[in-house]
Amino acid sequence: MASLKEVKGRIATVSNTQKITSAMKMVASAKLHKAQAAISNMLPYEERLHHLLTNLLKSKPDISSSFAIQREVKKLAIIVVSSNSSLCGGFNSNVIRRVTEVLDNYSLMGKENILIYPIGKKVADALVKLGYSIQGDFQELSAKPTFKEASLLSEKLMQMFLKGDIDRIEMIYHHFRSTASQVLTQQTYLPFDLKTDRESDSGMETDYILEPSVNELMGELIPKVLRLKLYTVLLDSNASEHAARTMAMQIATDNAEELLQELKLMYNKTRQQAITNELLDIVGGQMA
Repeated sequence: MASLKEVKGRIATVSNTQKITSAMKMVASAKLHKAQAAISNMLPYEERLHHLLTNLLKSKPDISSSFAIQREVKKLAIIVVSSNSSLCGGFNSNVIRRVTEVLDNYSLMGKENILIYPIGKKVADALVKLGYSIQGDFQELSAKPTFKEASLLSEKLMQMFLKGDIDRIEMIYHHFRSTASQVLTQQTYLPFDLKTDRESDSGMETDYILEPSVNELMGELIPKVLRLKLYTVLLDSNASEHAARTMAMQIATDNAEELLQELKLMYNKTRQQAITNELLDIVGGQMA
């Protein structure tokens, strides 16, 4: 059995750890509320833009776009979103596992034909260890997503797709459902799926009178949707990260509390045993 000094030292250590995890949980919770507010503020604009695009596609079935051209995949780009720091459960490991599976599926293309845009330090470090070259440092986009920075990255990818430098762009990120649920998601960013948006239920169809031409309008509308889509993904992942960290720190705090109770019980038992032994020694000495 451990000595009283050892048990007392462990109690102090676990108590300090519990204070740290509790503080980290509160910080993560505050950041989560901020991230949720950012998503809520952006949603009305996103819904209206999507509603406009859906109605336009349904009213003009023959609409096409350069962003929707399907090509044989010879060059692939992958946008992977993780976090810059750890202590968020399986948030980063799940992303790394999924991107590794995707890379294995496209392994016949060769590493030189796969462009990876890692948003977050953890996934960037993991991919470098696997021997892949990454296309820049996007840590700031993971920590503090901004529409300006997201638009710059989106614009670069769109231009590369239009020039034929990239045939397909995939996104891997966590979709935020609730504090307890974050869903690992893989989506195709480009080519743009006009069919899915055309078939979306948007209520009553509208016969638009278009000015300027349909092609000019689509040339403006689809890039706006794509820029907003990337920004939405970054906000989604950011909220998921803070939610995962909140849950991880809550679990760690609860585990520390259970361990503290066990250690205090052990301390009391050890202390009581020491007192009992002293009494037995005293009684034994008097009888002798």
